[in-house]
Amino acid sequence: MKFRIWMLSTAVCLFAALAITVQTSAQITTFNVTGAGTGSGEGTTPAYINVWGSIAGYYIDSSGVSHGFLRAPNGTITSFDPTGSIFTTAYSLNLEGSIAGYYLDSTLYQFHGLLRAPDGTFTTFDPEGSTGTFAGNINDFGAIAGFYADSSGAYHGFVRAPNGTITSFDPMGSEGTFTATSYGLNDAGAICGAYADPRGVYHGFVRAGNGTITTFHAKDAGTNSGQGTFSGGINNFGVIAGVYTDSGGVMHGFVRAADGDITPFDVTGAGTGSGQGTSANSINDLGVIAGDYIDSSGVYHSFVRASDETITKFNVKGAGNGSGQGTVADSNNLEGASAGFYIDSNGVYHGFVWSE
Repeated sequence: MKFRIWMLSTAVCLFAALAITVQTSAQITTFNVTGAGTGSGEGTTPAYINVWGSIAGYYIDSSGVSHGFLRAPNGTITSFDPTGSIFTTAYSLNLEGSIAGYYLDSTLYQFHGLLRAPDGTFTTFDPEGSTGTFAGNINDFGAIAGFYADSSGAYHGFVRAPNGTITSFDPMGSEGTFTATSYGLNDAGAICGAYADPRGVYHGFVRAGNGTITTFHAKDAGTNSGQGTFSGGINNFGVIAGVYTDSGGVMHGFVRAADGDITPFDVTGAGTGSGQGTSANSINDLGVIAGDYIDSSGVYHSFVRASDETITKFNVKGAGNGSGQGTVADSNNLEGASAGFYIDSNGVYHGFVWSE
């Protein structure tokens, strides 16, 4: 559940002109988890790369069942599932190797948050009143953030302290609160995400470590249901990267400085039709952003945007060139590596690591 959704066409030209786009011959390593399925919609999906180069993610087998995995820097892959799980995901990984994610149990068919310690032991948890818990972030102090559904089907944000205490929260006026996944929690305890207002319009938010919530909306973001501003990730300096959708359903990347100033950007080659455009997925402490863009044919391509606004585009060899196929960079670390997945011409997902 990553806020990689939607949408401009006029401001596109203005902000695309600010970026210099180059191609790269950087090193790309591809991988698949043993047991990953080889049919459409199956395969390997990395979600997070830490500073050591370890990667957490999930894979879907030939029966359509999801399992978590951890890939060490040397390429060794360990798959895992909590006891009783029939669907496991891993979305975030900290420096010590603890993983946050969620799983679906085999008795109540309900999602629960999970914490996998470096020694492989599991702790599962749910906020009070949860009928479905989705833990998507863990920081280097062991705090976990995510969102959950209550008995009425409404969604709320939560943060779980290292001691296990869980606090739920919602921005004022929220009809549904969603934390960003994988990179939505920094080491200061700040959380970013998006919430839906009563009209179904999405707005970005950042919740400080002390619980104070600030909301924001990109200037050209659409104001129809399903449109708006979505945070993708926050770094340790409070800088947020994300995507907003305009009134035409086109996606645009943005960077929000810690002082609240928002800078939109678009990658050259991104489509300008509904469901096309640029998405910023993660941002590291140097201000480098990893993301993807969808062209006018519906094909995904990846990019890395440096702090000087230079944009490097790339595709993984073997990625499909049909609509809904291509290359998606959804994570990056402080060492300049990006991880993500590519979808081949048969609709199968494969993992990759990109490094300069």
